Amino acid sequence: MTNDAPRPTFDAQLVAGAVTFDARDARLLRAIDDEGSLNAASNSLGRSYAHAQRRIVKLEEEFGSLVRRERGGSHGGGSTLTDDARRLLQRFRRVTAESSGLAEVDETVLAGIVERRDGEFGFVKTDAGVVRALVPHGTETVEVAIRSDVITLYSPASAPEGNETSARNRFEGQVREVETGERIARVTVDIDGSTPFLALVTTTSVERLALEPGTEVVVSFKATATRAVPRSPPE
Repeated sequence: MTNDAPRPTFDAQLVAGAVTFDARDARLLRAIDDEGSLNAASNSLGRSYAHAQRRIVKLEEEFGSLVRRERGGSHGGGSTLTDDARRLLQRFRRVTAESSGLAEVDETVLAGIVERRDGEFGFVKTDAGVVRALVPHGTETVEVAIRSDVITLYSPASAPEGNETSARNRFEGQVREVETGERIARVTVDIDGSTPFLALVTTTSVERLALEPGTEVVVSFKATATRAVPRSPPE
């Protein structure tokens, strides 16, 4: 494995050694995260399992461990993304945004109180509602940060229910503003007068969902992509 750091190129790719990570690879990693196994991810994307497996091995030669595999069955059992894979996806989203004329990846920051805990996760009461997030132990008063590139927008009719998706945080709102680049758009969504959510989506999603001021949408994001930090009391 090379020690070369991944470096961005003009067309929203990351390069390490002789391997290029592109949008097709990003879709594969996201599908593994959503489906819970490489086999199911391959099926959902219409790709062969063998080809997807070879591609993961090739990527890992240069980018490090990306998929944590569990034994079981002819297709290798379940699979989850490593922290390195999540960081790689975040870096790719930033490069995609930069190459599309939207250089910054914003965050929605919500102040809240931890109501209860479930292992590493906490249920944080905010002005937007209860957010499930990763919360440090011993912390009660927090700020929850949600990156714009981990938020998914749905139309109210197509939004999956809580038991149909791993993205358990779900809020209904209305589009306030859409700022469009060449391929990426920044969407501001109001949630009942609370702090607005900032989402980074593709221009294809803008067209498909007919996003414009006043459009009703559902904001969804995973608890594993949402982290809370202690909030200092006001001076």
